[in-house]
Amino acid sequence: MSEPHVTLEPRDEVQKKLRGPLEEQLTSALQAATDRVREGYAGEPVEQVCQQLLDETRAGLHPDIAAGFQPDMDEFCRVAVAIVRGTEV
Repeated sequence: MSEPHVTLEPRDEVQKKLRGPLEEQLTSALQAATDRVREGYAGEPVEQVCQQLLDETRAGLHPDIAAGFQPDMDEFCRVAVAIVRGTEV
């Protein structure tokens, strides 16, 4: 399975300056969460796997970043479906 990646869409200059490091941190947390959820997968439904991905990703972030992290849940669920099916992300 290939690794998922977080891409941000900055709206102002401050966000543009922080984009690279923040994308790296979010991507790292998502990839680690994907690995943990995939390794512990035991037949749960997609919705539960999607929530596990979100919870695990947020757990891997600084609390301030986790509090503001509002991912595209369609994309998180796409990763969850890949875990359930055992296919590439």
